[in-house]
Amino acid sequence: MAAQIRTTHIGSLPRPDDLLGLLLQREAEGRVADPTGFAARVRSAVDDVVRKQLATGLDIVNDGEQGKPDYSTYIKDRLTGFEGESASMPLGADLKEFPAFATRRPTVAAETRPTCSGPIAWKDFSAVETDIENLKHAAERAGARDVFMTAVSPGQAARFLLNRYYPSHEAYIQALADVLKREYAAIVAAGFVLQIDCPDLGSGRNNQFQDLSLAEFRKVAAMHVEALNDAVAGLPPDRMRLHICWGNYEGPHHKDVPLRDIIDIVLTARPAGLSVEAANPRHAHEWTVFESVKLPDGKMLIPGVLDTTTNFARVVGRERVIAGVDCGFATFAGRPVVEPEIAWAKLGSMVEGARLASRELWP
Repeated sequence: MAAQIRTTHIGSLPRPDDLLGLLLQREAEGRVADPTGFAARVRSAVDDVVRKQLATGLDIVNDGEQGKPDYSTYIKDRLTGFEGESASMPLGADLKEFPAFATRRPTVAAETRPTCSGPIAWKDFSAVETDIENLKHAAERAGARDVFMTAVSPGQAARFLLNRYYPSHEAYIQALADVLKREYAAIVAAGFVLQIDCPDLGSGRNNQFQDLSLAEFRKVAAMHVEALNDAVAGLPPDRMRLHICWGNYEGPHHKDVPLRDIIDIVLTARPAGLSVEAANPRHAHEWTVFESVKLPDGKMLIPGVLDTTTNFARVVGRERVIAGVDCGFATFAGRPVVEPEIAWAKLGSMVEGARLASRELWP
């Protein structure tokens, strides 16, 4: 059988309308009327989304983050310390230069982003265990062999859940790392590949740290990676992948930090897989970074595009590329980025594109 470029995605997938309504109700009211029914609906949604990924032809699948409101703030309901008044990140530097456009961007009132107002600790680790059991059950029923699960990085959690308790940003990051390492270990122990979502290393430069110089931001990014490495110190690198991005929002993105300016720091992270945006017009050219920056032994790229997959494969080696997407299709439960039918059609096109690229690379 000819070699084949494998395919995956980044995490979130469209949720059924009824489940979406329940998630938004829980975000707005802090609870759902029927917790047992909600749990059952999440389980069935995970079953459905795993089967659909396999039917679409994806090789490496997940739970689609069906039971989470988003990939970053889900921890607010599982940890102590997040009882502070809700607050949002500052407007991105790129949007500040286009205020008329910024005012037209959609917002979702149901999104709640409380600030950290006390010490962080687990209060509901059973929610992690439920996520794992739901995905494990769905994967076994569907016959999925390669499965991943997402978890937020300490730096990304700190972006959306602002610190109002710890004496410094560094202390906050370390506290998050000390707690989240239990989730990371549980996902790997379950037999899944752990994907750690780290937009803080990319899009964090555009908003949270927009007032820093590049040199200052690099120091922050290095500190974030160091804390993350501490949190995954005992986990095998080949069972982990790291996702960085510059935000899957419509916007100019002209203030994005170039991959070349952070790649040396990103490559010090322990996870072997590296997922980067490559469809975003501001980053589609950045496959050229790897013409001069050698991908370390044991590392694998997951570029988020198909029309440049061939370039990535030729530069770093065809055995070290997995076709992926830039970001999630349903990152925030109440703010769909792509209509569900189109999202699945895109994934199907990616699978076919990987087949075509494979035939070119392995004639």
